[in-house]
Amino acid sequence: MQKLIYWLICFQVCFLASAAQDNQKTYCNPINIDYGYTPIPNFSESGRHRATADPTITVFKGDYYLFSTNQWGYWWSHDMLHWNFIGRSFLKPYHHVYDDLCAPATLVLSDTFLVIGSTYTKDFPLWMSTDPKKNQWKEAVDSFQAGAWDPGLFLDDDGRIYLYHGSSNVYPIYGWEIDRKTLQPIGEHKELINLHDEVHGWERFGEYNDNNFLKPFIEGAWMNKHNGKYYLQYGAPGTEIRGYADGVYVSDHPLGPFVYQDHNPFSYKPGGFARGAGHGATYQDLFGNWWHISTMVINVKNNFERRLGIWPAGFDKDGLLYANTAFGDYPQFLPGEKKDHLTGNFTGWMLLNFNKPVLVSSTYGSYGANMAVDEDIRTYWSAATGKPGEWIQTDLGNLSTVRAIQINYADQDVDTSFLGKIKGLYHQYKLWQSADGKNWKILVDKSSNKTDVPHDYIELPVAVETRYLKLENIHMPTGKFAISGLRVFGSGHGKIPDTVKNFIVLRSDHDSRDALLKWFAVDAATGYNIYYGIAPDKLYNSVMVYADNQYYFKPMDKGRPYYFCIEAFNENGISERTHVIKVE
Repeated sequence: MQKLIYWLICFQVCFLASAAQDNQKTYCNPINIDYGYTPIPNFSESGRHRATADPTITVFKGDYYLFSTNQWGYWWSHDMLHWNFIGRSFLKPYHHVYDDLCAPATLVLSDTFLVIGSTYTKDFPLWMSTDPKKNQWKEAVDSFQAGAWDPGLFLDDDGRIYLYHGSSNVYPIYGWEIDRKTLQPIGEHKELINLHDEVHGWERFGEYNDNNFLKPFIEGAWMNKHNGKYYLQYGAPGTEIRGYADGVYVSDHPLGPFVYQDHNPFSYKPGGFARGAGHGATYQDLFGNWWHISTMVINVKNNFERRLGIWPAGFDKDGLLYANTAFGDYPQFLPGEKKDHLTGNFTGWMLLNFNKPVLVSSTYGSYGANMAVDEDIRTYWSAATGKPGEWIQTDLGNLSTVRAIQINYADQDVDTSFLGKIKGLYHQYKLWQSADGKNWKILVDKSSNKTDVPHDYIELPVAVETRYLKLENIHMPTGKFAISGLRVFGSGHGKIPDTVKNFIVLRSDHDSRDALLKWFAVDAATGYNIYYGIAPDKLYNSVMVYADNQYYFKPMDKGRPYYFCIEAFNENGISERTHVIKVE
């Protein structure tokens, strides 16, 4: 009888833990999908690596469908958290194009899902499916005559279809009406918008919008309609830089004329662990909330080494399109109801181990241990091998309440045969926790996992009080055991930072696109969030800065006043924001 009760209790505990895992309510960027490896050999001369970009998410028959560049397939999800990959090539031998699906465009037309990739030729098909979950596709059009790179498809309320496209540092974004019956373009395309980087600081090339040598790119067109207005979105100035962002023009007609929105870029994330928020797609979830999915930048093995991020978005009372990226790579709530995305979806769970002490089993070359906790996805620690038993241990400094962990794997010495989508890959590990560094207990056991989780995110079913966490490798898909971010989230039990003092914005007299932001360093602050916008109540953009008390800020538009404030944060919480200041 006692054994029966014991096994019933064990079953109940396992069932509840499994149910809690199945009902996760949070996610963390970069999103955790089984990113394929770049399929292009000359793009991986510095090492084989995972990469994708240029995403769309489309709601179809109650599910979310995610397409992105060079993945040899696509994903679907019920909840925007658990993504299921479906492998498929959309090429045939006679299609003379460079990529399978590069920067794909999607469209729902009645009960049919449409998709097409980028091409400058006119022999690439427009595909259709009434059941993409079962991978059932056929050609809607054998040879789509537009020949469009970075396409975006849009269905208007009156049933007319439009195509937007372009990717160039010379040519603009074009618009084209598509015949509803033939699904072919009507007449010639029309020039719609182009960059004006001499006015718009964020459209300049360079890591800090400071490279005047290279001309910036305009690309990634996307269209949404809201309250009778047409919002033509575009990515700029280049996919390999932290300031990669999305801007928007607005019109009363799907083919213009378009007017630059006062709040731009509307999707912007130049700071934090994973940076960049450009070339994306804006969509509504099943509850009517707006979201924006876009490209995040790594740019280590290749300038096209990238990931994907999802941001709460929306339209304010004045019709301004925005995306909220504040604490955008910290745990965020998933859709579950109608929400005000202006207030954000941040859980309030803070990063607990930024630049805290680290111990490791071994180190390969110059890939030192602290690179796993420096809040930079571009740097990483690598063990000497990828064998079972390699480990990394992080010390939170004090007992803390741990609620979630994100494990970001890096690509080090990946098998040279890894090009494109590789089936059957998986990670296995054990995550241990200890209050004293001596007595250890299993926190997460994925030693039997058979899924590919390059950015694994674990929301604990029950928070735990602990100080030390140790990640032990069991199995790597390929290469060495390498971690770009072992990130622990929850709450410390100490004091939150004081409010920042002496925050100033020195706008350049020489070039009003530029400014230097400075403030007094706050004791015990991990970092700072700078908020800015075009009005005191429209501080929609933010910049996260770690371990510094100044920032060179160059994304402003000439001749436009801006408003700023700043807050400090650490593992214990967030300070009050400073008063908003106006800068002419």
